[in-house]
Amino acid sequence: MNTTEILQKLPYSHPFLFVDELLSVNENGATGIFTFNEDLDFYKGHFKNNPITPGVILTETMAQIGLVCLGIYLVESDLIEESQIGLTSTEIEFLKPVYPGEKVTVISEKIYFRFNKLKCKVKMLNENSEIVCEGTIAGIIKMV
Repeated sequence: MNTTEILQKLPYSHPFLFVDELLSVNENGATGIFTFNEDLDFYKGHFKNNPITPGVILTETMAQIGLVCLGIYLVESDLIEESQIGLTSTEIEFLKPVYPGEKVTVISEKIYFRFNKLKCKVKMLNENSEIVCEGTIAGIIKMV
């Protein structure tokens, strides 16, 4: 399964799709990018006159690239039409803000995948290759 096929299987669409490009994916992890366009709705209120990307959106971006794309790759042979993916836990440390217009890179490394539960170490880098947040994310993949 190639990266284009994985992106087509993502269960998200605009405005809740936070993957612009999947750069690589293999049995050990995934890497992808996303640019936070200045016109995204949440910037209108987070925060007044000083917009930054909410931590929950940064976490979702890391989950979509680092967990869901990798999960689709790992279970590709079992996917008939679609799957359901549920987040089970996150532990993220936020180190730097992400501003409107910034492009980020998400890198995940598989910790384990067993009994359809996937746990990954994830990090998000800004365009200066600085870590903006990092931690672990886990989820369950249910075949439908």
